[in-house]
Amino acid sequence: MVNPQLPQFPEPIWRDHLSLPSFPALNESTKADVGIVGGGITGITAAYLLAKQNLNVVLIDAGPVLNGTTGHTTAKITAQHGLIYDELINHFGLEKASLYYKAAEEAKKFIEDTVSEKKIKCDFSKEDAYIYTNDHSYVNKLEKEKAAYDKLKIESKLTDKIPLHLPVKSSLVMHNQAQFHPLEYLKALLTDGLKDQLRVFDNTTATDIEHNKHTSIITKDGHRITCNYVIAASHFPFYDSQGFYFARMYPERSYLLAGKSPKNFAGGMYINAESPTRSIRSAKIGGEEMLLIGGENHKTGQGKSTMDHYEALQTFAMEKFQMERIAYRWSAQDLTTLDKVPYIGPITKGEPTILTATGFRKWGMTSGTIAGKILADHILEKDNAYADLFTPSRFQADPAVKKFMEINADVAKHLIKGKLEFTQNNVADLHTDDATVTRIDGKRVGVYKDKEDSIHMVDTTCTHMGCEVKWNSGDRTWDCPCHGSRFDYTGEVIEGPAKKALSKIRSDK
Repeated sequence: MVNPQLPQFPEPIWRDHLSLPSFPALNESTKADVGIVGGGITGITAAYLLAKQNLNVVLIDAGPVLNGTTGHTTAKITAQHGLIYDELINHFGLEKASLYYKAAEEAKKFIEDTVSEKKIKCDFSKEDAYIYTNDHSYVNKLEKEKAAYDKLKIESKLTDKIPLHLPVKSSLVMHNQAQFHPLEYLKALLTDGLKDQLRVFDNTTATDIEHNKHTSIITKDGHRITCNYVIAASHFPFYDSQGFYFARMYPERSYLLAGKSPKNFAGGMYINAESPTRSIRSAKIGGEEMLLIGGENHKTGQGKSTMDHYEALQTFAMEKFQMERIAYRWSAQDLTTLDKVPYIGPITKGEPTILTATGFRKWGMTSGTIAGKILADHILEKDNAYADLFTPSRFQADPAVKKFMEINADVAKHLIKGKLEFTQNNVADLHTDDATVTRIDGKRVGVYKDKEDSIHMVDTTCTHMGCEVKWNSGDRTWDCPCHGSRFDYTGEVIEGPAKKALSKIRSDK
């Protein structure tokens, strides 16, 4: 049940006060030079770049465009991706760590230049980005990260202060980063691409790829998009081939609140180094300055009630910023690869015409933008300096083997745990807008009672690999603790790798 002091339904701040275009569903088979699945920052950036080169592009999304992970971001445009550069230097070497930084900087410059050239009104502003800590054990880690910055010639400063009135023992600032309204920016790119040879279809779910004389994207309704290249920009690749992406990434959820504070915000973008995470920035929505507080990340489908995470952020916002009213709450799902570097490029070595971009680890504004550029360059047969760094077929023995074993041991644990769990919860005791797991005729069943007291019952066995889903009270979804598939309370797929809905159980049993 949702805390009455919080908004009753999750809704990201970015879609409010914004008129977004709507598009029809694809109702017939069609042809294109490039078929793109996913209407977020990667898909739209690639579509925009390719349409500008006179390629015929079809972009589809399972829901409305700009309502997926990109629509649920904090929208920081930064190369400061947490404590990452010391780790990258140790695992990949200085040259590749430098390429990672330059890729993020190039993405930031592309966004800035595009905003300037097209005069996009998206509240773009230059901001300093801070990693801070109030934990003694992280002071040394920030010092090591500063040393890595120096090796990479990143303009930065290590200090014991930040502009906010928060207790801080150490802080590392990366200068000249940026923030914006992501949907205003991408709406402009979409509009521009539509003037060329871009076609867009909402509510069109891709389910598979067919290989005949030409490659075709197959939709849930049985239509085909026949094309020379496919870009899977659907957060989790809708087509896995033999890439085994579900075993090479792990999913995490994080939470955000937005509201007004009586305190004047000093500017800047902030994230702490320790757990639980706290991310802070401001944004102008409808002419009003709002404070965005995020964090509380955890593995999808695992841990305590998701409402507890929202409430922890609410307590932080009220105590530190006297936030008067929580106007918005929402959550996001992010994927992290074995070595923390995104997978961008051909989905497997043997399929150079099927491309993917995934595993952005919460830093999608720069990673999604550079992904759009890398994939467009691949299709246009242009060299790209970052292609090898991000190629999905890479394998780093350190740290990939250790992380692979850790991820899949965790999957096995939750697979077994879910099968052994037994509940005798009585559906008759269920409150309005609440859910439980029970057994009916020996079958594990998830039961949700909606606000009209109607009962929705589903088989809790995930249709991907058979793990048992858990109830997400904050978003009213069933989430898989193994690979992050998510389903709405009626059982329909929200997020992959699952492609099939949870089986519905008749409520008269």
